[in-house]
Amino acid sequence: MQSATSQDRLNALIIAPDASIRHAMLAIERGACEIALVVDESGRFVGTVSDGDVRRALLGGETLDAAVRPYITTSSITATPTEPRAEVMDEMRARTVSQVPIIDADGRLVGLHLLRELLGAQPRDNIAVIMAGGRGVRLAPLTDSIPKPMVCVAGRPILERLVLHLVGSGVRHIVLAVNYLADRIVDHFDDGAKYGCRIDYIHEDHEQPLGTGGALRLVPGIVGDVRDPVIVLNGDLVTQFSLQDFLSFHIERNAIASVAVRDYVHEIPFGVVEDDERGNLRGFLEKPILSHRVNAGIYVLEPHLFERIPPRTEYSLPSVLLDARQRGEIVAVWPFEDEWHDVGHPRDLQRASGRW
Repeated sequence: MQSATSQDRLNALIIAPDASIRHAMLAIERGACEIALVVDESGRFVGTVSDGDVRRALLGGETLDAAVRPYITTSSITATPTEPRAEVMDEMRARTVSQVPIIDADGRLVGLHLLRELLGAQPRDNIAVIMAGGRGVRLAPLTDSIPKPMVCVAGRPILERLVLHLVGSGVRHIVLAVNYLADRIVDHFDDGAKYGCRIDYIHEDHEQPLGTGGALRLVPGIVGDVRDPVIVLNGDLVTQFSLQDFLSFHIERNAIASVAVRDYVHEIPFGVVEDDERGNLRGFLEKPILSHRVNAGIYVLEPHLFERIPPRTEYSLPSVLLDARQRGEIVAVWPFEDEWHDVGHPRDLQRASGRW
């Protein structure tokens, strides 16, 4: 996971169970994480020693050369390598801890989550816009009382997962384009402070929807001058895509816009008959597999594109991209394989919930 510490830093934090208090202090100082990690000879995780543990030992009369073993916390909160960052963050906040060791199935230490890194240690200048105005008719009656992006997957609203993913990737300013039951979203996220970011809102008129492109036309008026590429996402996605990789791709391609795509594979469960133009049999294809690249609902756009969008008009984001392509500008396609679910149908919701 992206929030895990590097191997070098992890090694600096490790001490043996028979280490002295002095060694624990040195590890805490080297790692600058306010904690040392105790690992046995086979690499299995034993527990932690915090700077608070060391202080209590010294105040209790222990010397620096005394064994640290009595002060090892063996009941530390841990996470698995595949546990989503949102779940780890929830646990850390609930237990008021800032560090969580990552332990594999064999009990070996493989990383360390730090709360400050889950919240994004290196802020980006890029803003993100999330289209969160969807009604979600196909998810009714679930969406009769809540907007589609606030539907929960494994106990957490989809939109909150997106916000946490962006913040964890360094984004510090997010704009939510809201419409249906907008108050539910605004009440939940407020100004974004509790998520480590600033959140502004674009409120669409119920009687005059703007579409994905039309809402973007309002972004400069909400946030002011925008100079860096803007990340745009649909609000019904459950995903863990690499924002760093996407932005790097966009810049390397010198694109005016980039769209993320996924390979969608479908197997026809029948034998397919091939015939010619006269209706004569040519052959059979037994349960062929079709593969197409589909729009993942994630984009990177250069901000001057927004000026081309007609004001106060319903306009789609694909129209913005096609217009740029017709002008001879580079609209790049970024294929990715990270976790991704478009939650637009009850079966999609079930599938997403089963993976989180």
